[in-house]
Amino acid sequence: MKGKKMVRYFDTESDNKDQDKDQNVKVFKIKSTAKILKAQKYKKQQYNNVQTKKIETEKKAEQYPGKAPINPEKLEQHTRGEGIGKGVRHPLYALKLKKRENKFKYAEEQAARADILLTEDQGFLEVDEDNRTTAITQKVIADNVDITAATKIFELDLAFGPYQAKYSRNGRHLLLGSKKGHLAGFDWVTKKLHFEINVMESIHDISWLHVETMIAAAQKEWLYIYDNTGIELHCVKRMDKILKMEFLPYHFLLAAVNEYGFMSWLDISIGEIVGHYNNHMGRTPVMTQNPFNATLCLGNSKGVVSLWSPTVKKPLAKILCHKTPLTAIAVDNRGMYMATSGVDRSLKIWDIRNLDGPLQHYKLRSAPVDLEFSQKDMLAVGLGEVVEIYSNCCTQTSESPYLRHRMAKSINNFKFCPYEDVLGIGTSKGFSSIIVPGSGEPNFDALESNPFQTKKQRKEAEVKALLEKIPAELITLNPFDVMEVDVPSMKDKMEAKKNLLYLRQQKVDFTPRHKKKGKTNIARKKIMKETARKEFVNQAIEAKKILADSEKQNIPKQSFGVLDRFVPKPK
Repeated sequence: MKGKKMVRYFDTESDNKDQDKDQNVKVFKIKSTAKILKAQKYKKQQYNNVQTKKIETEKKAEQYPGKAPINPEKLEQHTRGEGIGKGVRHPLYALKLKKRENKFKYAEEQAARADILLTEDQGFLEVDEDNRTTAITQKVIADNVDITAATKIFELDLAFGPYQAKYSRNGRHLLLGSKKGHLAGFDWVTKKLHFEINVMESIHDISWLHVETMIAAAQKEWLYIYDNTGIELHCVKRMDKILKMEFLPYHFLLAAVNEYGFMSWLDISIGEIVGHYNNHMGRTPVMTQNPFNATLCLGNSKGVVSLWSPTVKKPLAKILCHKTPLTAIAVDNRGMYMATSGVDRSLKIWDIRNLDGPLQHYKLRSAPVDLEFSQKDMLAVGLGEVVEIYSNCCTQTSESPYLRHRMAKSINNFKFCPYEDVLGIGTSKGFSSIIVPGSGEPNFDALESNPFQTKKQRKEAEVKALLEKIPAELITLNPFDVMEVDVPSMKDKMEAKKNLLYLRQQKVDFTPRHKKKGKTNIARKKIMKETARKEFVNQAIEAKKILADSEKQNIPKQSFGVLDRFVPKPK
């Protein structure tokens, strides 16, 4: 018993299983042909390729972990403003607003990333430590720039001065108008003349309209519209004695102020005046527009700057800038800073959003004739026969000007050319063009304003601008008010709706009809039947009378011959 091996139940089962497996297994003998070997080799290569691709993507992921980070300064430049936030309670509208905010955020990021495609950089002047940029003259600049840029420095000697100059929105065309009636428009890059006429009366102000084929001239009496060949299109007699004009391109409005203080806004797309009233400020020869919100800035002889819109007959805001009469006002393109100058030879920089005390205060050699901001926030100041250009004078105090240009003729006005480092100066003896490095925006948006646009592109841009025209009613100090909910008025409406439920009914004046006592419905019916019967009887009697009269008429009368005339007739 001890020598025998103990057999367990699982040992027997495992042996049986092995036997069963051996019985069920079928063996196939396959010959390895060239076709099978080739297919196996192809599968192996495909597997190796997939593995190598995986390794490469892993390596790339390690080298480039994701999209390149965006410069926060660039992102700040392209920001669309603050979002609406978490004040929306309804989940459906909250989801819609969240999707909208995500789209805006994506657009900001794409615009910031696309800045790498902008090849042009802003120009600048670089000098040694001992020298200053004010010592550099236009002759030195012309000798050190290329031939194309040197042609932008030119001078026109004209006999009908003083002249005013204005560039078109895309910076390609120049318009000149003089006090003695000389009016001319030309392409200043190619020097090709569009038209040249003399209107035979004084011109107080000029302006390009929405395209370079139409111009407006404020003449001695009325406002005239001309085309680019010098043909008179319109004469607007409702706008007379104009001193200053400004064109608002996104609203298609031509704003003007006349000698008597009357302000007018002419919608040139429909030819109607959308605003016309007296500002009660007297003669206001100083006017400019805020490009950010399309309000007009007026300066009077008391040193007060007021902001106006066509729909409100009172100033939107007022600020006392100087104790002396104002000579010039300028607002930068972003609508942040406003420069004002007075007879007291002072130049002040204001934050137009807050209308607080001046950010900077400069004392000049003489009272400025004109002020103008460039696209890169350079400020040009006209002092008699000298033009001084200041750089970064709004955010910090400038000790000396960036550039100075001296002429032998008095300055009337000047304008920076958009998308070019050029300053055009209208003088008493003609027009001068000088180069100011770094004043213009180096990269332009072709869908906004294209200096190289063709005739077809101009027509399409005009149609698109008309479709996207902003109504005059939306001109306010804060253009983002349109996006907000008018909460106070909404509350007032809700309260008024609630109060309607608890109002007493109004008293109505009426005379009550008292019923006769003791009369029941049965008696009333009997009375009605009796009156109806009496009416029927009376009608029957009248009908019988009519029949009897007709029968009497039909009975032949007795004839007495000649004596019938003596027979009495019935009455």
